[in-house]
Amino acid sequence: MELLSYQKSMERWGMMEISCKGPESGNPFTDHQIRGTFTGKNENVVTDGFYDGEGIYKVRFMPSFEGAYRFSIESSFSEERVEGEFSVTSPGPENHGPVRVADKYHFAYEDTTPYYPMGTTCYVWNLQSDELIQKTLETLKSSAFNKIRFCIMPKHYLFNLGEPRSYPYEGTPMDSSVLTKDNFSDYTDKTEGNNWDFTRFNPEHFRHIEKCICALMDLGIEADIIVMHPYDRWGFAQMPKEADDLYWSYVIARFAAYKNVWWSLANEYDLMKHKTLADWERYASIICEKDPYNHLRSIHNCKIFYDYTRPWITHCSIQRVELYRSSELTNEWRKRYEKPVVLDEIVYEGNIQRGWGNITGEEMLRRFWEGACRGGYPQHGETYLSDDDILWWSHGGVLHGESHKRFGFLLDIMKETPGSGYLMYCDGCNTDEVCAVPEKRFGDKTPNEYYLFYYSFMRPSFRQFYFDDETEYEAEVIDTWDMTIEKAGTFSGKFIINLPAKQYMAIRLRKKQS
Repeated sequence: MELLSYQKSMERWGMMEISCKGPESGNPFTDHQIRGTFTGKNENVVTDGFYDGEGIYKVRFMPSFEGAYRFSIESSFSEERVEGEFSVTSPGPENHGPVRVADKYHFAYEDTTPYYPMGTTCYVWNLQSDELIQKTLETLKSSAFNKIRFCIMPKHYLFNLGEPRSYPYEGTPMDSSVLTKDNFSDYTDKTEGNNWDFTRFNPEHFRHIEKCICALMDLGIEADIIVMHPYDRWGFAQMPKEADDLYWSYVIARFAAYKNVWWSLANEYDLMKHKTLADWERYASIICEKDPYNHLRSIHNCKIFYDYTRPWITHCSIQRVELYRSSELTNEWRKRYEKPVVLDEIVYEGNIQRGWGNITGEEMLRRFWEGACRGGYPQHGETYLSDDDILWWSHGGVLHGESHKRFGFLLDIMKETPGSGYLMYCDGCNTDEVCAVPEKRFGDKTPNEYYLFYYSFMRPSFRQFYFDDETEYEAEVIDTWDMTIEKAGTFSGKFIINLPAKQYMAIRLRKKQS
């Protein structure tokens, strides 16, 4: 086995790639295996490699510690073992490592820096033209988004009738010239006319997705990768068990070493009628076995929630299941599942005919504030009609709505939470307002010194408060839509805060520091 290349030095949580020369004969994706062992002072990681085409086999590794490392590469096609060593340096100032669950209901990077998911959905932005992809990245760069959901597989659905830039397998697709806006649903979940070899991947398809993952990483954005979905006319949603398992193993071998990867087993898993609960549990076991870095894992619903208490699930990835209520249920889901609640689909700001894609920017922002004050993390999507049928929710490009302009303001306020740095819903506060306080660990009975009251679509002209006779609070009035913060004074005992009798207002009270 011929060693072609590897890095001699890298940052902690960087991606080490070792390339070796191997056979091209037969089917290299199934006939041969390659594996690496990486050993440092504090860890020993064994990880599968993959075939990247043209006789090149690769093994990737993400070091979790600094210092000296050694590696050993072995394969099924050579008795020779390739060995080497490299050093891992301290991470750069913007490199905080992968995101983990923190304080049970929240998130932090591995270096303990708090992380507040402010995400969006662009299902197949990565499968568009280079020009449109670049436009999407420019939009993301100027936004507050730090997470994006997107697919590996192409998507067939309303406004998504074109062919992707590439396919994950060798072969040919059905003739798409017969598709129209009126008959597109007739071809959902069809396999006729496709000719794929599910044992031979198209490495270029996956290399391109890796370029997109790296571009997101450079922007500080987490890549929430949707591995499966039901919106399919190519037969990818109906692959047999053996093909599914090969696909999962290949995806994990290629992507797991990138620090900004999250695993979403599926978008709307319950619409994939050819998959059973046993299938989803098997896919989860493959991730747990083959991803040595324990990236965040979840699965997204349409109508039926998955059992988010399952031990392999790190956080809830929820689509609302009622016509109106979404963020309002966040604290109930926290209690039920005892995990972070990420509201990955609270419907979209837009103007399409579907009820899930035509709320206003004001309502989208309201759902964000409501969910955040209840201790969860709502996420964004946008579906405004366009003459070219380029909708952000699927293709990316540019944003046309209003809510996204105001997420950075909310994010800044979330980051100013004292104590643990995270918000939770205050069960003991008034029932006619949403009140958030800093997250407390179970059994913590210390008095609250920070309150964030959100008034949603209600329009009070004043609010009266009383906590005790001694504590002084510095009060601020927050306009969440106009993004203003006005000091209202310092108060103690029983006091009143005046409000402008308009929607989307909030009050923040902080104990005065002596």
